[in-house]
Amino acid sequence: MKKFWIFISISGALAVVMGAMSAHMLKDMLVAKDIARIQTAATYQMYHTLIIAALAVYYQYNPMQVIRQSSWMFAVGIVLFSGSLYLYTFSKIHAMVFITPNWRYVVYFRLVEFIEAGKA
Repeated sequence: MKKFWIFISISGALAVVMGAMSAHMLKDMLVAKDIARIQTAATYQMYHTLIIAALAVYYQYNPMQVIRQSSWMFAVGIVLFSGSLYLYTFSKIHAMVFITPNWRYVVYFRLVEFIEAGKA
């Protein structure tokens, strides 16, 4: 789980930096729609980072494989969702908009699997 704690710290710091940049530094450089997109990415990144942190703590007390897998899927979700929003905002590569809405199905499937494994 050491890799997850490293990921958690980097992801959390990046979410704070991107949120602060969108509120202060980038407000004069980007249009309102782009700033809102960055703030959305940073918000969801922070929520999912906190979920990974909670799973990492829980894993220390109940080391189940499904917890590790769920953590990986949340990490992949952060990279795909927030990463695609950041990339689209700064590069305007239109293909990024097709990645953004589809990542959540994979992550939610893993979350349901985690919940079901806890009931067994």
